[in-house]
Amino acid sequence: MATLPGQLIWEIVKKNNSFVVRQFGRGTAGVQFSKEPNNLYNLHSYKHSGLANHKTVTIQPEGKEHAVLLATSKTKKQNKPARVLHKSVMKKEFPRMAKAVVNQVGDNYYRPDLKSAALARLSAVHRSLKVAKSGVKKRNRQAHKARGRK
Repeated sequence: MATLPGQLIWEIVKKNNSFVVRQFGRGTAGVQFSKEPNNLYNLHSYKHSGLANHKTVTIQPEGKEHAVLLATSKTKKQNKPARVLHKSVMKKEFPRMAKAVVNQVGDNYYRPDLKSAALARLSAVHRSLKVAKSGVKKRNRQAHKARGRK
């Protein structure tokens, strides 16, 4: 089965598809977002489209641990949706995960134009995985002294 070129797919789906979210801003300027998988910035554009591009990158949280899933699409498995993604789970500290993302996306000639978007998405996902430290909160010492002086 032959796969269609990405530009043709984009021309077909760019006006109407189930993933487009249109939000209207000031005046007639409207912003279009997309909820499609494999879209790092969630922008409705050909560059970031997970539907139209054969090479896509996904970064999302994985499980309850501080793990991040990096998934890239295999170009030769486009007609097999169950096997199209190559998934790797990263459980390292942030600088090592960032280096792995840069190596996989940019330095490997996979999609160097998405390197900054992938790093931004990794940073946002890593920040969301951090949990607040539980324990006794320290009180403000100045507020405590002001109460005792009455």
